[in-house]
Amino acid sequence: MAKNETKRLSPKDLQVDRDALHALQSIATYSPANPAYTVKQLQQLTAALEAAQKAEVQASEAARVARDAAAAAEWNFHNAILGVKDQVIAQFGKNSDQIQMLGLKKKSEYKSPGVRRVKVS
Repeated sequence: MAKNETKRLSPKDLQVDRDALHALQSIATYSPANPAYTVKQLQQLTAALEAAQKAEVQASEAARVARDAAAAAEWNFHNAILGVKDQVIAQFGKNSDQIQMLGLKKKSEYKSPGVRRVKVS
């Protein structure tokens, strides 16, 4: 059979297989020795294939929707925390211990700008 059955088949190969099944259905005298290759069995495999592909598409869409919802929730939370930081600065001041507790620097911890010297060449 196939070399590596963990890789997906190309849509072209699947279409060729579907076309072969349609052609096989028109052969009235087809009677295989192996019952795994009957037209009825192939039709069941086709139905299982279509159901699996449909489930894959639905799961992919569900994952996309969940990813979008998670991103929206992350941004809502982040924006709320930024608002909290602004509120703490407004309530307690830029040099308070409370803003330091939120991970911000106090205003007094920043270096004051020094005098710039201009190089004369």
